[in-house]
Amino acid sequence: MVKVIKQYKPGGPEVLQVEDVDLAPPAPGEVRLRHTAIGVNFIDTYFRSGLYKAPGGFPFTPGSEAAGVIEAVGEEVEGFKVGDRVVYTDAGGGYAQARNIGTDDLLLIPEGVDDRTAAAVLLKGMTVQYLIRQTFKVGPEHTVLWHAGAGGVGLIAGQWLKSIGCTSIATAGSPEKVKLALEAGFTHAIDYRTDNFVERVAEITGGTKCDVVYDSVGKDTFPASLDCLKPRGLFVSFGNASGPVSAFELSLLSQKGSLFATRPTLFSYTSTRPALEACAADLFAQIKSGVVKVTIGQEFPLEDVANCHRALESRATVGATILTV
Repeated sequence: MVKVIKQYKPGGPEVLQVEDVDLAPPAPGEVRLRHTAIGVNFIDTYFRSGLYKAPGGFPFTPGSEAAGVIEAVGEEVEGFKVGDRVVYTDAGGGYAQARNIGTDDLLLIPEGVDDRTAAAVLLKGMTVQYLIRQTFKVGPEHTVLWHAGAGGVGLIAGQWLKSIGCTSIATAGSPEKVKLALEAGFTHAIDYRTDNFVERVAEITGGTKCDVVYDSVGKDTFPASLDCLKPRGLFVSFGNASGPVSAFELSLLSQKGSLFATRPTLFSYTSTRPALEACAADLFAQIKSGVVKVTIGQEFPLEDVANCHRALESRATVGATILTV
């Protein structure tokens, strides 16, 4: 028997239930993975609440990423063996002590990266990778605005952007989080609860504004984010922490300077095995070189997952959050 978190309907954290289930032997193409650490991401709350449709419907086990050790290998599995340390990110099933999983999304954890770090960083770190390397290739000549700079994704972004040498501006929701963003490597940080971030961006940039805005907040920062962009700048919406961006007229983009806007997802950028491996390899290289250091701000036992989600949704967390098993 293994402990698994299940939900039978969308709702608040209270819908997450701890159950004991039997785990069958791995099917062909699968491995049995004993989790050592489970990453928690804001997207998990979207699936739980019903903002995003749960893949496969209900009952549903949330959890987008986890690390662990392979305990058994099914037939037709190539490239993985018992004892391998692996990590994955997908659309569900991670909130469990152990699971059977296909190998398409599995990645070997390289030497020099521990399981807790791998579980805490893979989704967030690959998100930063595709955003700053692919969606908009940030160079030292660029000015970047990053909302939620003290969050799990933001703290990784601050470090990575510092290594690139660009001018990076973060927003955060308290003096403590502003300090964390600056310590992570952002050039500037704005407390959006006390300052008008559009005015502060204009002051910081001498009125020239930003080449790109990365926005995972959503409703509370739109459309003000557009006012932080240079003409023909790019607005990148990659999350909805405060609620989704409402429908708007496309003419708004022309009115504010012939702007571009995109709503990308990691899974579109890692839909092939070579793309997935390249994205992860770049991330692991940044970790091993010391460019990116992962801050695990809080840990919750798997059985306390409801309180974990409450902390996440109240924006009371700092850095990455993991479940321990």
